[in-house]
Amino acid sequence: MTNTRAAFAAAVLAPALVLSCAALHSAPAQAQVIVVAPSAPPPPRVEPPPPMRAGYAWDPGHWRWDHGRYVWAAGHWRPVRAGYRWVPGHWAQRGPNWRWIEGHWA
Repeated sequence: MTNTRAAFAAAVLAPALVLSCAALHSAPAQAQVIVVAPSAPPPPRVEPPPPMRAGYAWDPGHWRWDHGRYVWAAGHWRPVRAGYRWVPGHWAQRGPNWRWIEGHWA
């Protein structure tokens, strides 16, 4: 009876394990770094995008917090993910501080 239970458990658990591993490998793990600044960022710079590139989405420039001050990070092209749209990163006020919300595909 023990061998039957072991075989049944293996038959039930093996597919779940395979699917779990496949899910982990299909989506790369991304460490989310939380960036908090004590003051509002300066107004965004006017930065017209270069000529459009087929298969790419424009990620506009933004202010990033670096060693106690804001530093401009220029915009750049990102390869398009089919079926998604690019949501640019932005700063959001949280109480007296400002938090960076990373850009992402939605």
